[in-house]
Amino acid sequence: MPSGFNAKSFLKTVTSAPGVYRMYDIRQQVIYVGKAKDLKKRLSSYFRSNIPSVKTQALVSHIDHIDVTVTHSETDALLLENDYIKQYMPKYNVLLRDDKSYPYILLSGHKHPRLAYHRGPKREKGHYFGPYPNGGAVRESLHLMQKLFPIRQCDDLYYKSRSRPCLQYQLDRCSAPCVGIVSDEEYSEQVKLAGLFLRGKDKQVISQLVAKMEVAAVDMEYEQAAQYRDQITALRRVAEQQEVSNHKGDMDVIGVDYASGIACFHLLFIRDGKIFGSRSYYPTVPAETDIEEVLSSFLGQFYLNADIQRTIPKEVILSHDFEGIKELEASIAHALDKKFELKTQVRGERSNFLRLAMTNASNAIATRLSHKNTVEQRFQLLEEALELNEPIKRMECFDISHTMGESTVASCVVFNREGPHKADYRRYNITGITGGDDYAAMEQAISRRFDKIDNNGKVPDLVFIDGGIGQLRVAQTIVDEKCVKIDNTPLLICVTKGEGRKAGLETFTVGGSEQTFEIPSDSPAFHLILHIRDESHRFAITGHRNKRQKTRNTSTLESIPGVGPKRRKALLQHLGGIQEVKGASVAELIKVPGISLEMAQTIHDALRGG
Repeated sequence: MPSGFNAKSFLKTVTSAPGVYRMYDIRQQVIYVGKAKDLKKRLSSYFRSNIPSVKTQALVSHIDHIDVTVTHSETDALLLENDYIKQYMPKYNVLLRDDKSYPYILLSGHKHPRLAYHRGPKREKGHYFGPYPNGGAVRESLHLMQKLFPIRQCDDLYYKSRSRPCLQYQLDRCSAPCVGIVSDEEYSEQVKLAGLFLRGKDKQVISQLVAKMEVAAVDMEYEQAAQYRDQITALRRVAEQQEVSNHKGDMDVIGVDYASGIACFHLLFIRDGKIFGSRSYYPTVPAETDIEEVLSSFLGQFYLNADIQRTIPKEVILSHDFEGIKELEASIAHALDKKFELKTQVRGERSNFLRLAMTNASNAIATRLSHKNTVEQRFQLLEEALELNEPIKRMECFDISHTMGESTVASCVVFNREGPHKADYRRYNITGITGGDDYAAMEQAISRRFDKIDNNGKVPDLVFIDGGIGQLRVAQTIVDEKCVKIDNTPLLICVTKGEGRKAGLETFTVGGSEQTFEIPSDSPAFHLILHIRDESHRFAITGHRNKRQKTRNTSTLESIPGVGPKRRKALLQHLGGIQEVKGASVAELIKVPGISLEMAQTIHDALRGG
């Protein structure tokens, strides 16, 4: 387990409530999302002395920190878990394909209506329930509905072709209206009950089924009464697990916490009285900004953003009041051309939701500050290891990436006292060098970075070079030449992989003196260096892959004089792909619309080196 994550300290602060947790690696990527009835109990299980699962061992070994979101119930945790999985696509989760539009459950308008997953324009007649936060939540709900109401979920083509009941009938998950086993009246009754249930009217559904069961028992239709009894039992079990608000409308609930210059807005999206999802927002806050300005700015930008592709409710519950709230409310309502209310004083169910949002905002701030303190500690230990007299405010790391000399890209990533500063990340497309010459590539990248730099520019205190002594010497020469106008020349250090290129065996060499030193592999300072080195490698290789793919997709044909986008498209469509174009004869190329004999000969010679 990385030394930067203190599991014992973390578990002391975790609640035993139900909720969702997100695990991050050292690169700040979400690597796993999970749900739990008891967060403390579930998360504690990851850090036992003996973990039998190899997957769990691998997962735990990459954890840098964990965020948790508390929910009202397990069902809410399930919805939120699916939402986060869709959002982050974590490495250690089972992943479903992501889509941008909101999905619904459709109860169709057929003679025998069907329940179906729906995404996109609402062209089909029927009732649409949602929107749900993601496709996983819809599928989970449809699976539940199949157990509670024997309504078909098959498509129309399958339904019309049946001559006998399918397996769903045998499993008591469909009443087989396709072959007339159930009467139209009874099927319609189940459809109405399903619609009520999807609207959150659980108690009304149960009361109607109880009345039907009693009638069946009086009429001595005991088998029918038993079926109603089983359905009632299943519905009550679901109702107990699924906490539903008495408030049936839609609303956003915003809990706010603001401490040590960090603001967190935790939003609960309540739809039909249930939590459909949640999210924390961390706006960038200038120093010494008061809470009123933070609140007003966030609400205005969030709700007046024309690019938001979601339903904006009429009611927003906010944990803090502020001067000018009514004016802001009126402005947003006018801009949206709809009713819009901002409320800060609420009771009952709304207050429960608000407390939940505030708890999550406070927990998020505490976690963020803890992470900030951890980064600060790593910087301090690195300063001690390097025996620096001045604090490190900014450090950069350079890396080179290519494949056999093709599409060379250099990366420059930046860390400050709060960790990665992605706004200052840079990539350099390396040109005009011999393929595979990493020294020349590093020389070009460092030259471009420090060209014309002065004291008014962003001058790093430390520069790490991912490579060997040769690349360090090249970089040091360039820095000495380019940094004559600045007061404090950056200290250069190369990070050299150890034997077998295994992590933890790296050695470090200082530029100029070329003195080699080591830092214990369990030191937070060591992990800080590895973090920036790994981040520069990731950023470089991502840029290289993108460049290589773009080069391979376009330059082969478009680099040929006279072949532009239209002719390239015609060649690929007519012949079926780039490999077919490369293998085509001049006679075959002439048959492509818009390709003359002369052009066909030019293309043929260019692609075959002739």
